[in-house]
Amino acid sequence: MHMAAYALLAPTTAINTETIMLGIPRHYSHFVFGVIQSGLTSLIAAGIASLPADGAMLFVRHWMVSWLIAWAAMLPVVLLAAPAIRAFSLRLTRDEGSRPA
Repeated sequence: MHMAAYALLAPTTAINTETIMLGIPRHYSHFVFGVIQSGLTSLIAAGIASLPADGAMLFVRHWMVSWLIAWAAMLPVVLLAAPAIRAFSLRLTRDEGSRPA
């Protein structure tokens, strides 16, 4: 990842310019990715589904309950499907330096 992207992702100070990380071992990155991806996707989908709610407080309450239910349902799907999706996407694409067959 480009250093400018790291600057956006992690807070830094004038004294300490190293990024602050949680220290989760890299071999768990698949699970971290799945938690973040399913959480963000279900948050957006639940918000869209909650738009018909009357009033701001009802909207927020409906959105949060819907999001938690959707996230709980989608997290195992994402964790199980991600390797197959990654493999399929690699089969559909090619390296930029290689020529099509």
